[in-house]
This record gives sequence, structure tokens and C-alpha cells, in this order.
Amino acid sequence: MFAVVRTGGKQYRVAAGDKIVVDKIDGEAGASVTLDVLLAGEGSELRDAGGVSVAAEVIAQAKGEKVIVFKKRRRHNYRRRNGHRQLHTILKIVSVG
Repeated sequence: MFAVVRTGGKQYRVAAGDKIVVDKIDGEAGASVTLDVLLAGEGSELRDAGGVSVAAEVIAQAKGEKVIVFKKRRRHNYRRRNGHRQLHTILKIVSVG
């Protein structure tokens, strides 16, 4: 059985046992989280998502790869270089249903 869940403004297709990387969710490693279900199904058959819940376990809090932000204006001696690392949460889907 699979489900489409929404977290952090994005949607993910998950099944039991999957590991996903999502935007930061509060919680320590080992904590359990319930995700918002949009759609559920099994095979090619879809179900009503009303009675379906997805339970996930927080594996770790991590940072993504560094993204370099470089700004430049020609002929004005203007150069700015900044870096950014997005905070992520790694989740393991415990159960769907």
C-alpha cells in the first residue's frame, strides 16, 4: 500500500519501510511523527484518504549540501558571495494505513 503525503509544501509518494528526506520537522531522533495524507492506494486502485494515516519515525536531523549564492554587477566593482545549507529531517515510514 502507498500514500501521497504533504510536508513542508511538497508531496511525497511513500510506502512502509521507505526513507525520505524532508524539510526540517521538530523532533529528536527516535520521535514519531504523523504525516498529512492526500491520497492512498494499492496497486492501480485508489482509496479515500480519510481513514488512512501515515506514521513515520525521525532518524536524524541533518544539513543539505552547500549552495553558493554569488551576486555581481558588471563594471561597478560589486561582488557578493554567500553560502547556504538547508536543514533537513530524515524520516523512516513505519506504517501506512
